[in-house]
Amino acid sequence: MIGILDSGIGGLTVLRDLSAQLPDYDMLYLSDTARSPYGSKSVETVSRFTLEGVELLLRQGVRLVVLACHAAAGAAKKRLQSSGPLPIFDTVAPAVDSAVAQSRSLRIGVMADRTTVDCGVFPKMILDVCPEARVYSAACPLLVPLTEEGWVKKPLTRMIVKKYLHPLKVRRIDTLILGNPHFTLLSSVIQTKIGRRVRIVDSSAGFSAHLRRHLTAHPDLDHTLSKSGRIRLMFTDLTPQVEKAVDHIFKQSLPLESCADI
Repeated sequence: MIGILDSGIGGLTVLRDLSAQLPDYDMLYLSDTARSPYGSKSVETVSRFTLEGVELLLRQGVRLVVLACHAAAGAAKKRLQSSGPLPIFDTVAPAVDSAVAQSRSLRIGVMADRTTVDCGVFPKMILDVCPEARVYSAACPLLVPLTEEGWVKKPLTRMIVKKYLHPLKVRRIDTLILGNPHFTLLSSVIQTKIGRRVRIVDSSAGFSAHLRRHLTAHPDLDHTLSKSGRIRLMFTDLTPQVEKAVDHIFKQSLPLESCADI
């Protein structure tokens, strides 16, 4: 079974795309909504929360983990990889490769939550791939609660997006990475405010194809994953807001589970 670990609801877009690309695979989505958002917490706290979430997924029979929260990936991925053979994936690497490939001037912007920016995970990976690139990051802490509140089309949200993008716009970037899965829901607003000449790289969009290619190339890993097409959604705090978000993203009502084991 594939496990998807999230801190809020943004990773639901990752689950949606994965279930479309890999419809036969069993998947367990776990969101730590009780302690969300991770992006406003310290790196040490996010690392601890992430390790606890992965442990819960393992107890449920997960054989492969996707860190759908970039703050979690930045804070804990290396530690998880060093602790054992469990395959750990995140959506950062495919986004970095796509951004470097698309950028004409190699002036790349990243908008993310504060913890992801503090971790520096995107600039580090971009410069590893392309040392001559220039990377500019903007912490956008208000966008996560706004999207979770469903205020995607509110004038206030558009104003805040414009404010956050201004430092990136004056740097004359030509490529912008959406460094938080929540921002997928704001992609049209972000594109309008940053300008049509800037290419948007959605860190969630290309990941499903990336994982599918990896599993095809590694049949030994693929064979460990159960394939009955079952999807489970677990939340550490199940609220009407969460139910509304699931209905909006999947365009249907799905059974949701409450989990207080963390």
